[in-house]
Amino acid sequence: MDLKAIQTALQAAGLDGWLFYDFHNRDAIAARILNMDTHRFASRRWFYYIPAQGEPQKLVHRIEPWRCDHLPGAKHIYLPWEEQHELLRRMLGDAKRVAMQYSPGNAIPYVSIVDGGTIDLLRSFGIEVISSADLVGQFEAHLTMADWESHKEAMEVLHIAKNAAFAEVGRLIRTGVPPREIEIHNFMNDIFRKHDLTALDGPIVAVNEHAADPHFEPTEENSHTMKEGDLLLIDLWGKKSRPGSIYADITWMGYIGTQVPQALEDTFQVIRRARDAAVAIVRDRFAANQPLHGWEVDDACRKVVVDAGYGSYFTHRTGHNIGEEVHGNGVHIDNLETRDERLIIPGTCFSVEPGIYMPEKKLGFRTEIDVFVTDEGEVTIAGAVQEKIVPLLA
Repeated sequence: MDLKAIQTALQAAGLDGWLFYDFHNRDAIAARILNMDTHRFASRRWFYYIPAQGEPQKLVHRIEPWRCDHLPGAKHIYLPWEEQHELLRRMLGDAKRVAMQYSPGNAIPYVSIVDGGTIDLLRSFGIEVISSADLVGQFEAHLTMADWESHKEAMEVLHIAKNAAFAEVGRLIRTGVPPREIEIHNFMNDIFRKHDLTALDGPIVAVNEHAADPHFEPTEENSHTMKEGDLLLIDLWGKKSRPGSIYADITWMGYIGTQVPQALEDTFQVIRRARDAAVAIVRDRFAANQPLHGWEVDDACRKVVVDAGYGSYFTHRTGHNIGEEVHGNGVHIDNLETRDERLIIPGTCFSVEPGIYMPEKKLGFRTEIDVFVTDEGEVTIAGAVQEKIVPLLA
């Protein structure tokens, strides 16, 4: 934890402090920013208050007085709930505007963690609770160049797995032993294991109407057998199997045939242009040193799809933050599911993944890349970027 940097950010934001609170290790954001030991049994509430100026304050239960011992600041110990409330009030002092992991209207659920009752308690002290969303982006979702290197390592394995999967589909189709979706899913997971890559789930391997389901999960029971003429979508993500590694996440499209039908390619080109429009606004704004919000990138991407007549088929946000979790807690590229008004800051990694999903036509399209903005404002993309649907039997 960089106390000086946090206090500088609080002062710049006009906040009196940042109050961290947790119960039963529910707040992974607090755990990462404060380097909390979440492996130890945690059964009591604790608070850690960083004022914009002055010494931090800890409030811990008598049964677990060690909970925040690794952090700087004065320690206060409570037992009855009345004592907890009174000590918390004293810790906060004259503060009027305090940040917590809270989002008004649950607009950004990734940071909407503190329970309503605790918010009520702070308000009863006369304190206005402010969302910590922008602070979280700065101190929990910021990536270093070392983080970026781990992302690139993961990306290299994803492309190895994707290329091998496309080749394997083509090989099996040619030999007259067409694969099922789950078989290619398992084939890719074997490659992940060989390259020390981990993911909690996935990858998505989907043909035709399954590709029209953005979160299709192949199983033994639901998998289709692939055949010539099928449109194939592969969405894969993972990170290296070591602490602190950063995810990579991509989606590519293939066609099981020697030549991609023009109608399919034309639809893919809509999302390709939309993806490129999103990247262009990020590059333009950072080159001009101008602010950029997550919702603005979504708008730039979505406009291309809407103008092409496919707006109702683009049924999810344009992208998500990427960190130690594939869906991280930083700014998302979203003005559909939420209006993400957080700023895209240097050190941010996020996906750009426009899609068109047409279940009635048994077709789904998506292209996905990961964008990283360095601390110097350079906008970079790791790995190859798909420009056309890949003909797998060419």
